[in-house]
Amino acid sequence: MLRRRTFASSLLAAPAVWPLRDALAQTPRDTLVMAAQLDDIISLDPHESFEFKGNETTTNIYEKLLTTLNEAPDKIVGELAESWEASPDGLTHTFRLKAGRKFASGNPITAQDAEYSLRRAVTMNKTPAFILTQFGLNGQNATEKIRATDDRTIAITIAEPVSPSFFHYCLSANVGAIVDRKVVEANKQGDDWGNGWLKTHSAGSGPYVLRTWRASETVTLEANPNYAGQVRNRRVVTRHVAEPSNQLLLLQRGDVDIARNLGPDQLRTLASDKGFKIQRAQKAANMYICMNQRHPELAKPQVREALKWAVDYEAIQRNIVSTTYDVHQSILPTGFLGAIDDKPYRFDPAKAKALLAEAGVPNGFSVTFDYSPVQPWGDIAQAVQATFGQIGVKLNLLPGEMRQVITRMRARQHEMLMLYWSPDYMDPHSNAEAFTLNPDNGDNPRAKTLAWRNSWSVPEFNERIAAAVRERDSAKRAELYRSLQRDHLRTSPFIIMLQAIETAAMRANVSGLDIGPINDRIYYADTTKT
Repeated sequence: MLRRRTFASSLLAAPAVWPLRDALAQTPRDTLVMAAQLDDIISLDPHESFEFKGNETTTNIYEKLLTTLNEAPDKIVGELAESWEASPDGLTHTFRLKAGRKFASGNPITAQDAEYSLRRAVTMNKTPAFILTQFGLNGQNATEKIRATDDRTIAITIAEPVSPSFFHYCLSANVGAIVDRKVVEANKQGDDWGNGWLKTHSAGSGPYVLRTWRASETVTLEANPNYAGQVRNRRVVTRHVAEPSNQLLLLQRGDVDIARNLGPDQLRTLASDKGFKIQRAQKAANMYICMNQRHPELAKPQVREALKWAVDYEAIQRNIVSTTYDVHQSILPTGFLGAIDDKPYRFDPAKAKALLAEAGVPNGFSVTFDYSPVQPWGDIAQAVQATFGQIGVKLNLLPGEMRQVITRMRARQHEMLMLYWSPDYMDPHSNAEAFTLNPDNGDNPRAKTLAWRNSWSVPEFNERIAAAVRERDSAKRAELYRSLQRDHLRTSPFIIMLQAIETAAMRANVSGLDIGPINDRIYYADTTKT
């Protein structure tokens, strides 16, 4: 509790002293300190983590067979694998591991560790497992389909041929992380595959090891002495600071080196101050509202479309998130194969009211709306509540910590809900599957996609998704996704509103933070302070 009191008192003192910034104590030279919103982290087991900050953290702890480089995100490169090939029938993919690599424990990295890790991911079948199980891999056949043929070679056999790059992109997701099987096995409880222990510990080969994670408080990483690359700082401490205004005060005082969630007002404050700099990168993350089809009114197509005409996209972007988001209304982020820039919807209350009347609810209805109250989410929720009110739809706002909001949606307990989504790998199937695919709308399907979480299942879309992912001609595949998105825009229970611009405000002496298009491509190892 002392840490919390000290932290609070520093915030209260900040307004009086921040102009004396140069006289204040600095963070340690070998330690990077960040302020960020951390309340979405549920687990730091890489085969369970599926939240933004969780994935950002674990990608700095673990390595995969394959990855992508931020300077060329459309190209697959080896991380632990030095070479790979597919069999002529497209079913068996063989990977040769780099020699001499070690885990943080000092244990050598072997093909048996890769075999164990991928079997673990599909057998535990936690939230991100569908990225691998969609290839026909599961706990029943993992021993047969995922096998080390020698200490440096692993072969993976999938159920049916797909574009090799699609499978490789999936292996580059966090769920493809390779864990130290000896360490994990030594800490397992019963048949939990070490999941209980690995939620709050680490067993990887990446730049860092996990020292502490305290939910909604702090994450501390320390440099891995056995990492094959270079780590330019000894420690990374990320402090949970929910409010952007408080993040700004900490940055100005010198209590943190980087603030990760500043809004337009805070960024404008720093824009002309040479003591700070702002790093921006377009993010493949979409902010969206979803509508659970178990709600009788939201299940009506005219109601869904009416609500898309009841959001003032331009005003939200202009007045709330002018420097951190752009208006974007389709499921594929700008920059992806087949992405479109169509923006058919704008705020039109007359059209929205006409559609509600057509749906048989001319006087509107009431619906609950889950969201995180931290900014900018709180302001956006209130803006949506106001414009929905103009067409007679009453939003009953239900604020909660981000992980609570996520948990409610995963259990299909919400009515309407606002979140944002980032793809798991740099292939259009990632988002197309999440927002569209739902072949089994029962309570325990193989893949609990966003479509499933909102009880929306359209067989035609399922078939079109399958055809797109099998198409090997890039131009034809892109056209399939363009057509799919336009139909999805009209009919789906998703209101895609905005695409993120990742911003990191930092002190002028900080450099080297590597920000990629998705959360598990944000790297700390090259960050330095002069």
